[in-house]
Amino acid sequence: MKFVDEATIIVIAGKGGDGCLSFRREKYIPYGGPDGGDGGDGGSVYFKADLNINTLVDFRYTRTFRAEDGNKGSGSQCTGKSAQDLVIPVPVGTLVQDVDTGEAIGELLQHDQTLLVARGGFHGLGNTRFKSSVNRAPRRTTKGSLGETRDLHLELKVLADVGLLGMPNAGKSSFVRKVSAARPKVANYPFTTLYPHLGTVMIEAGRHFVVADIPGIIEGASEGLGLGLRFLKHLGRTRLLLHLVDCAPLDPRVDPAAEVATLTQELKQFDEALVDKERWLVLNKVDLCIATERAEHVESIVKKLQWTGKVYVISALNGEGCQQLCYDMMNYLESIGDRHDTGVAI
Repeated sequence: MKFVDEATIIVIAGKGGDGCLSFRREKYIPYGGPDGGDGGDGGSVYFKADLNINTLVDFRYTRTFRAEDGNKGSGSQCTGKSAQDLVIPVPVGTLVQDVDTGEAIGELLQHDQTLLVARGGFHGLGNTRFKSSVNRAPRRTTKGSLGETRDLHLELKVLADVGLLGMPNAGKSSFVRKVSAARPKVANYPFTTLYPHLGTVMIEAGRHFVVADIPGIIEGASEGLGLGLRFLKHLGRTRLLLHLVDCAPLDPRVDPAAEVATLTQELKQFDEALVDKERWLVLNKVDLCIATERAEHVESIVKKLQWTGKVYVISALNGEGCQQLCYDMMNYLESIGDRHDTGVAI
């Protein structure tokens, strides 16, 4: 399935039913009086967050959503039937914005959370409502009001506890495959990952977190080059960033320290809040380094960067160092609290 994280749609709430003009007609009761009932309310439009939906791709094919109108009132003071509300399922993490006003209507961050996006029309009043001591036979009714019509922009930001940041082919997808049940595509060419993948890392019963594999970032991503600009926003909702680096690139001209510095600058240009987020340096593909030179090689990268945060050395291929990294991530996330309580089990 193609990953679609933005869509623009039209939602139209239902019109309220008109009130009824009617008089009681019964044998031997010549002046039965007014008995026209009210109409029914129009249906409103709601969004409902659903963990079983991962993208906004369905909104690329269906762009207009219309709720039903309320029924008209009838005689014998019968009220028209109100229309059912239209409930549209969307992925957890969807941000809803009014296109015309730019107003942020709301976000759906938890499973089964609902958001009213278009209110249905109010019902019309039947002539019974206008009966009074001075007007025994009113012929006045009101029509039901129109429901709201809105152009909405939907934007999906993935909800994950940990985001993976790195150049193409740094091993992010391999890491997700190793530590979770997710199976993103892995290949030896750049931009294998074309859209985010989520995986749940299970430490033990009741202890788990969600990790997001974000497509590789290149220099100039914050200005629209590559896939980075489109997906950097998905890192905003994570609580921890893992900066994965290929510490043993096949091309000797590639400097791992320079790659880290480049991506740090891209983060800063896109959103300085991402730079301030907790970020750990993870040197991947250590299995390709000569065993006797590993420590010296790692030390040289850290020294070039003047990195003061946590540093991990792993191999996503054979799992070396991955278990300890996962345990440390779990402990850190538990220590800061404020987890995304979505109940995700991916």
